[in-house]
Amino acid sequence: MVKHQPLQVYERQLCLSCLTGIYGCRWKRYQRSHDDTTKWECLWSLILFFTFSLLLVWFYFWWEAHNDYSEFNWFLYNRSGEWSDGTVPILATTAAGFTYIAFLMILALCHVAVGQQLNLHWVHKIGVTVALLTTIIGVISVTQMWGEEWDVVWISLQATGPFLHIGALAAVTALAWLMAGQVARAEKTRFQAMVLLLYLSVLLTLYFIPLSISSPCIMERGSLKAAPAIIGHQGAPMLAPENTLLSFNRALQRNVSGLETDVTISLDGVPFLMRDRTLRRTTNVRRVFPERQYEDASLFNWTDLSTLNAGQWFLKDDPFWTVQYMSTTERWSVGNQTVCSLEQMLKLAAKYKSSALFTVHRPPVNHPHHHDWVNLTLDTVLGSGIPQGQVMWTVDSNREMVRKVAPGFQQTSMQKLPFDTLHHNGISRLLLRYNQASEQDVRLYKENNISVSLYTVNEPWLYSLLWCSGVPSVSSEAPQVLRKLHYPLWLMTPDEYCLIWISTDLISFAVVLGIFIFQKWRMSGMRSYNPEQIMLSAAVRRSSRDVNIMKEKLIFSEVSNGVNGDEAYSENGFNYYTN
Repeated sequence: MVKHQPLQVYERQLCLSCLTGIYGCRWKRYQRSHDDTTKWECLWSLILFFTFSLLLVWFYFWWEAHNDYSEFNWFLYNRSGEWSDGTVPILATTAAGFTYIAFLMILALCHVAVGQQLNLHWVHKIGVTVALLTTIIGVISVTQMWGEEWDVVWISLQATGPFLHIGALAAVTALAWLMAGQVARAEKTRFQAMVLLLYLSVLLTLYFIPLSISSPCIMERGSLKAAPAIIGHQGAPMLAPENTLLSFNRALQRNVSGLETDVTISLDGVPFLMRDRTLRRTTNVRRVFPERQYEDASLFNWTDLSTLNAGQWFLKDDPFWTVQYMSTTERWSVGNQTVCSLEQMLKLAAKYKSSALFTVHRPPVNHPHHHDWVNLTLDTVLGSGIPQGQVMWTVDSNREMVRKVAPGFQQTSMQKLPFDTLHHNGISRLLLRYNQASEQDVRLYKENNISVSLYTVNEPWLYSLLWCSGVPSVSSEAPQVLRKLHYPLWLMTPDEYCLIWISTDLISFAVVLGIFIFQKWRMSGMRSYNPEQIMLSAAVRRSSRDVNIMKEKLIFSEVSNGVNGDEAYSENGFNYYTN
């Protein structure tokens, strides 16, 4: 007589199948394994973790570098000669790569949590390798071409550090479930001690890392200085074509304290406003003078320059993605701008009683005004009618002569020089990139009666940080954005930050302790089961996940051994053996 006895109710584990299927293409139950991960797969897990960490830093870098996207695009234009927004493909590929690698990291952690063997599929291994190599190439390229931009990471951490600390602590606290499970399931005491020591070391480091965090925005509110004055860099280039009268008018309408621009000397001695070496990017020189489009801008006379359109390029290239928000009237006004002279800009600044800050490009050697370019610029400034006190003079050549002719100018240097040198040359202002002056530098210069202006500041977080640092003024391409900021972002007192820090640590400690206690209790309950005592009958309709795992291992073991010489088979979702 043949007796049929069900050994195990087969329950489909859809989540586990998707987990192991997506990660390692192991969709079938017999393909999964609770054995230890091989050393080769452990190596790939380390590569995956390193790739995730590198992409995280790379993604954070480009997120914070948003302040300098226009600078990056201009840098690419100077190398290629063609304008394009190079940040779009970089951001798209970075976001896609980070999302993909982060997804694989989550799957890997889930494998560890459920005790499944890590077995990354070869397709994912290729994807991880491509992501790693691409990111490394990107990091090396940025370091070689735009190395100073890495400073934005350390500067931004002064503002985001307290909040990144909370995020990192939350992530490590969440990992307590995984670590506690590993410690509870491990049979070797040495492995338990190593995992526990490593995790606690990271956790304690995060608990006390705020002792090393220093942020200018952690201060008493009564110590906050006045908001930095805003200087319109090339006017308001996000709202109108740069270095045009419309751009300067838009900036003045946003109550900027000054205007900043770049000056080039024309062939017939007229100082005009132009940032680039050629006219190709910001005018229609390709259509009007196609044979001269690659010539230096200073080799054009003012008559020819006056015939060029300096606004159509803005509508076509849309460098700041703002054209779509313009009305028909605004677009018509933008499309009919012409090249602006220095004199026109100075008269506009004098009318609104704003300061004027400009840098002058010396003409090439074959230019007729290669030697008297300073005198031409000085005569233009004095002839414009702007009060001398509103002019910030940055030209180092013949500075002594300029001081004698125009003693009222605010002598400005674009280099960090010793205090004695600055005072000897009569320099009262500094114009530096925002990464060239720390909070301590600003304070020391102020104590020595030297005012500091930093460029180019476009993002609210950076403006807030410099505000807390006591910077007197900043140069910005986005005055319309910064003017909306009436208070620094993330400003808090030391007591408030201390309360947040201690509260976060205590909550984290309580959660971690609770997780370890629960996991130990849970696994101790698991170990009380004896596989030989588990009833393998159809009466068992619903069992715990851990009991199912034990039953499955026992059944597979018996089937492989022939179930003591008997036959085993499956029918209608049940496993049977026959006597």
